[in-house]
Amino acid sequence: MIRKIMRDTVFLTQKAEPATLADLSVAQDLLDTLVANKDGCVGMAANMIGVNKRIIAFDNEGSYMVMFNPEIVKRVEPYEAEEGCLSLTGTRKTKRWKSIKVQYQNERFKTRFKTFTGWTAQIIQHEIDHCEGIVI
Repeated sequence: MIRKIMRDTVFLTQKAEPATLADLSVAQDLLDTLVANKDGCVGMAANMIGVNKRIIAFDNEGSYMVMFNPEIVKRVEPYEAEEGCLSLTGTRKTKRWKSIKVQYQNERFKTRFKTFTGWTAQIIQHEIDHCEGIVI
């Protein structure tokens, strides 16, 4: 189901709760909403659709990927970026890392590790910030 984009900064600055198997439908709603907004959005966190859970969805080089309970466990080479967000107006400067290693759970809640670089890494960092209640 396509959901309305959350713009309440009080809600968006809350740290997200861990996701569970019961949240699989939230992940589907997140994907549906991301696809519906693909012209202006490359990633979303569950709090952007009003659900305070640690779930992100993003464009992973042409195909969509969902992560439950993502955590960055390694960061390499910081740089300054400028980003926008569907939940906010305008763009803001922020610090990002060129390469990140992420620990997350897949849709079967099996723990996985994957390293991402470049644009995909930047998208993931933005969405994990949402999970931490960090708004750029």
